[in-house]
Amino acid sequence: QVQLVESGGGLVQAGGSLRLSCTVSRSILSLNLMGWYRQAPGQQRELVATIRIAGGSTYYADSVKGRFTISRDYTKNTVYLQMNSLKFEDTAVYYCKVVNGRGNEYWGQGTQVSVSS
Repeated sequence: QVQLVESGGGLVQAGGSLRLSCTVSRSILSLNLMGWYRQAPGQQRELVATIRIAGGSTYYADSVKGRFTISRDYTKNTVYLQMNSLKFEDTAVYYCKVVNGRGNEYWGQGTQVSVSS
C-alpha cells in the first residue's frame, strides 16, 4: 500500500504564492506518474499538473500554465506544486495522486487552498 501525505495549503491573497508538497511512503522511483488535481465546491475534480518520474516530462492544465510548476525530489520521495500568481478561481481542495508501474492509483487526503480576491 502506498500512502501520501499532503501539506502546504492555506489562505493567501490573490497574486500570492503557495507551495504544496506530497510525500510518498515509498521510493518514488517505483512509480510511473505523480500528479495534482483539484476540486472546487460544487465542481468536478480536475487535473492540474502531472510529472513522469522517469524523464520528468510534465503536463499542465491550460488554466495554470505559466503560473504553476510541478517537480519531484527523489531524495525526499516528494512531489511539489509551486503555485504563483494565484487567482480567486484557484481556490479548491488540492489532491495528490500517484500511479505505480501496474497502473494502480493512490490518492492523498487533500489540502485546502483558499485565495482571497
